[in-house]
Amino acid sequence: MKAHVYVTLKRGILDPAGKAVLSSLESLGYKGISQVRIGKYMEIDIEGRSKDEAEKDIKDMCERLLANTTIEDYSFEMDDK
Repeated sequence: MKAHVYVTLKRGILDPAGKAVLSSLESLGYKGISQVRIGKYMEIDIEGRSKDEAEKDIKDMCERLLANTTIEDYSFEMDDK
C-alpha cells in the first residue's frame, strides 16, 4: 500500500518561498496569479497492515513528525501499489 501525504502551511501563515515563486512567475510574464503556496509531498510505502491500520499509522506519523500541526495542515490518500 502507498500513502500520498501532502503538508501545507495553514492559511494566514506567511509563506516566503511561495512569495518568491510568485514574484519569479510574474517576472517571467505570467499574469493573473494572485498567490502561490509551497508545501511538501511524501510517498510512503506500507506493508503488512490492513488499510485501516495503515491510515491510523500515517495519521500518527503526520501528527508526530511529518507536519508541524501548529502551522501546517496535512492530508493523505492511500492506494494499493
